Amino acid sequence: MTDTTAVSTANAAPNNQAPVGPWREFWAYFSENKGAVAGLGFFVVLVVVALLADFIAPHDPIEQYREHFLVPPVWVDGGSWDFLLGTDAVGRDILSRLMFGARYSLFIGCIVVSGAAVVGIAIGLFAGYLGGWVDTVAMRVMDILLSYPPLLLALVFVAILGPGLENAIVAIAVIQLPHYVRLTRASVMSERNRDYVTSARVAGAGTLRLVTVTILPNCMAPIIVQAALSFSTAILDAAALGFLGMGAQPPLPEWGTMLAEAREFILRAWWVVTFPGVAILVTVLAINLMGDGLRDALDPKLKRS
Repeated sequence: MTDTTAVSTANAAPNNQAPVGPWREFWAYFSENKGAVAGLGFFVVLVVVALLADFIAPHDPIEQYREHFLVPPVWVDGGSWDFLLGTDAVGRDILSRLMFGARYSLFIGCIVVSGAAVVGIAIGLFAGYLGGWVDTVAMRVMDILLSYPPLLLALVFVAILGPGLENAIVAIAVIQLPHYVRLTRASVMSERNRDYVTSARVAGAGTLRLVTVTILPNCMAPIIVQAALSFSTAILDAAALGFLGMGAQPPLPEWGTMLAEAREFILRAWWVVTFPGVAILVTVLAINLMGDGLRDALDPKLKRS
């Protein structure tokens, strides 16, 4: 009798536990990916540096110290403690420019992802739900955009609009738009005939409410993962346009522009090219690792039963 009671109590214990909240469940799956956690940690540090650059940067990012051209990092012979990572060809502090460059890179990523996601999700929602000629027109336009190499298409837009950071952001958002449209459309088409959508339609919900309130929340998991990966792509594309002279213009301390200005000094002053390149590499890697963690945490197919 005692053994039976003990077994019954043991079996009933899990049922008495409080249910795990969605955020705790998300963190449990996300934290299993150690690379994603490391990427998140670096990203948080980068955000803090970008926000506090005005207070923690040792120098003004565009101030030129005429007596300190191409000073090497502090650990290299000839380096100075006043310029920990050295200076560029016109005497600007590289560390300060990297800190402020983080602000520009994060700003570009946020604006591009926000703009492309909002417009792309809206088009994909109505194309996938309404079908017919709306779907056909939307998909053919997206196919045209996808038929061009992304960087070449961005260069075309910037050439039309004119060089500059704002126009580069618009161009990058346009080339990322088809990914959100196609992903949202596919998700909506898989959800629109489910029972909960039919029930909402029978209950009298209009088209706008159906697509935005009923269907969209159930399509957000893959879109969130796409947004995380698009963030890193936006930073890379902005750096590429800056390197080609079509993005941010000097003296803005944008990482791609810093690389462009340092091209002729690759052999003479390796630090001028290396540090902006490493900043781009590590930032994109961290965001991609975060994207992998988000996929593991949000995709039900990857969760253990």
